[in-house]
Amino acid sequence: MHHNDNHEYVEPYLVQTMKTMIGTKMVIETSRGSVRGTLTDVKPDHVVLQASKTSFFIRLQEIVWVMPL
Repeated sequence: MHHNDNHEYVEPYLVQTMKTMIGTKMVIETSRGSVRGTLTDVKPDHVVLQASKTSFFIRLQEIVWVMPL
């Protein structure tokens, strides 16, 4: 079986949109609750949200919705 390391197919439009929002304060609702902070990075399979001095690495598959603040 061929393993594809490019996971962008999971949420390609979400990745594309969120890349334009780097530096934006936002709330990200996940399957385990919401996280509020500044979007600092977007990768093909996760995003990084900075809240105070803590970085949250959130898998795209866990994101329910995103709201800019």
